[in-house]
Amino acid sequence: MRAEPPAWAPGPAQAAALLEEAADLLVLHRDFAAAVERCEAGCDSLGPGPGPGPGPGHESFAEVKCSLCVVGIQALAEMNRWREVLSWVLQYYHVPEHLPPKVLELCILLYSKVREPQVMLEVGSSWLGSQANRSLPEFGSLLELYLAQVLLPLGRFGAAEELVRGCPALDSERRLQLLGTIGDSRGRWRQEEETRPGAEEQQDPAAETLLGVLSQKLLTMLTLLRRTLRSMSNHFYLLPYKKMLLATFLLYLVVVRLDPASPTSLPFIYKLVQLFRQAWAAVLSPVHRPPIGD
Repeated sequence: MRAEPPAWAPGPAQAAALLEEAADLLVLHRDFAAAVERCEAGCDSLGPGPGPGPGPGHESFAEVKCSLCVVGIQALAEMNRWREVLSWVLQYYHVPEHLPPKVLELCILLYSKVREPQVMLEVGSSWLGSQANRSLPEFGSLLELYLAQVLLPLGRFGAAEELVRGCPALDSERRLQLLGTIGDSRGRWRQEEETRPGAEEQQDPAAETLLGVLSQKLLTMLTLLRRTLRSMSNHFYLLPYKKMLLATFLLYLVVVRLDPASPTSLPFIYKLVQLFRQAWAAVLSPVHRPPIGD
């Protein structure tokens, strides 16, 4: 007599079909949003699962769920929604210790690639600190990945040494190699800290070069403006009241309304100076020139 399948068997079967559909949407159709929807539907169809620990169908259940999350992670990354990846995964595994090794590996690599390794700092520490995970064959490789992509780039050398010394999955030779790598990274980190002020000083001439053209234009504009103000101050006493108001209005246009960073500023100021010179020549012409006292 054929045994009846467990009550949760239709869940993995439906999830497997959704997984295949999601993979096609991701790879063939490049419809990443739809792929994420299929992955979410597949994980929801699995429900709580057959329970923790080994048992009938547990391996198939865990494999389908892990594969759905892997496809979902790739689809979210393709849409540049990498910030949602960790929270999206944890809604199906609830705690970091229950993450499958493949999912944890992808998360570490993803956040390392986008230069946000601190996101995985506590997650990786919790996963590696779990006694249940230490018996997994992937534990040693994930520990080394966590060291290289999270702890060392963040300068957590003490935590890295403590983790390596307390890892039973590493033999003595590999442990010494990793401790040597940590020591080398600490030395490079200190050297970079010492040379960082000098590097910042070397960047100043480069910044001045990039801003050289703009600075020269601004200096030229200020020089022309200073000449204008000097010319105006030398002849204010010769101008009637209306002409003084006109000069004040033009000065307002230059100082308040004119954008010094605009490329059109300099020709306008130059023309303005020429207009002022023509005005002074007209005011100080022999007809309008005030008589010279005895």
